Amino acid sequence: MQVSNQQSNNLTKLFPILENQEVNIKKEIMAGFTTFLTMAYIIAVNPNILSQAGMPAGALVTGTCLAAAIACFIMGVIANLPFALASGMGLNAYFAFTVVLGMGVSWEVALTAVFVEGIIFIILSLCKVREAVVNAIPVNMKLAVSGGIGLFIAIIGCINSGLVVANESTLISMGSFTPAVIISCIGIVIIAVLSKKNIKGSILIGIVICSVIAWGYALFNPKTAADLGIYLPSGIFKYESVAPIAGKLDFSYATNPANITNFILVVCTFLFVDFFDTVGTIVGVSSKANMIDEDGKVPRVGRALLADAFGTTIGSALGVSTVTTYVESSTGVVEGGRTGYTAITVGILFLVAMFFSPIFIAIPSCATSPALIYVGYLMLSAVKDIDFADITEGVPAFITIGAMAFTYSIGDGLTLGVLSYVVINLLYNIIAPKEERKHISAIMIVLAVLFVLKLIYL
Repeated sequence: MQVSNQQSNNLTKLFPILENQEVNIKKEIMAGFTTFLTMAYIIAVNPNILSQAGMPAGALVTGTCLAAAIACFIMGVIANLPFALASGMGLNAYFAFTVVLGMGVSWEVALTAVFVEGIIFIILSLCKVREAVVNAIPVNMKLAVSGGIGLFIAIIGCINSGLVVANESTLISMGSFTPAVIISCIGIVIIAVLSKKNIKGSILIGIVICSVIAWGYALFNPKTAADLGIYLPSGIFKYESVAPIAGKLDFSYATNPANITNFILVVCTFLFVDFFDTVGTIVGVSSKANMIDEDGKVPRVGRALLADAFGTTIGSALGVSTVTTYVESSTGVVEGGRTGYTAITVGILFLVAMFFSPIFIAIPSCATSPALIYVGYLMLSAVKDIDFADITEGVPAFITIGAMAFTYSIGDGLTLGVLSYVVINLLYNIIAPKEERKHISAIMIVLAVLFVLKLIYL
């Protein structure tokens, strides 16, 4: 009997979800449905973004759903937390627009960088380094990264919708109000109003309504609609194989001495952005769920970070960009989700969604752009907590946010933001009285050195 109890305890330690007693399964399932509805837009948006890097959209639908499902299952089983995961917004934009299109590397190489990032995260999580590192990074820089990515995503949404276009005289300007732009504007209004009314799944509802309007327009005016990138679905039920993108890792680029520095910097940028996105989300959602203990710690946070790391590694092997914990998980915990059963429910729903790829592929940019713009707004809201009154904190934060948008590159924004923070504070410490000097972590200095090498050699 004692041996049996010991085996049971060991099994529970390995899989904490088994320790749940008297769980309200109905409430957990409903919480899972709520979370899924608020983040299901990623099934349409992720293939839309990554396909611009030359990846097949159909396979991306399957890969996005499969990677999200596996990551959610891992989170639920080994961490027993109600956090849902999927390919991260912002990180997928960095993958497609900065790494592949901007730097001119193949998407296979970009997937390899994500894979390496995931392996590093697994090691850091097992060694409990990630929890220690987060305390060394200034809070204002974390908020600036989130805000900068939000602004960057919003700009991508404006461009994809046609609301913002290139202009030789002013670089960019407002585009013509085509049917696609009008549909996008309708979508923004719908999502904003529904969110204000606390309607669950407002983003998904906005995408669905805009898609129906766009498809209706394509039904009556197919030629003009096609010119605007609007097409009717080719069917309803279809399973697209993930084979075209799964297992396509390419290490040849990283092993070339001429490219190794560039590859390392790409991996470091993925690490930097994903790190703060994940930790910030977990802490934020846990606070909303009143899951923070008296010491200010999140229960099983190490396992949650490990699940996130496994999700990224497995996701890259399946052919999608960095998998991360979603802030939309907060909608589920508000509905009562408190255990891993909520995350598992989300995972099951992602598996079901895999078999409707024709619908998701046909969702036009004018329908997903409102989601990009609104998610950008949500992420940009983090800047309200930045201490702009402290110039040594506020100026680097402003540079980070502005540079991400104005250079159209998350990586360049991070580079200029970290460098400005380290340089400004080092110089200030030289002239400031001893009691006013700022502590600059060794991690920030190391990052600054890496970014200087990037500017010199790239």
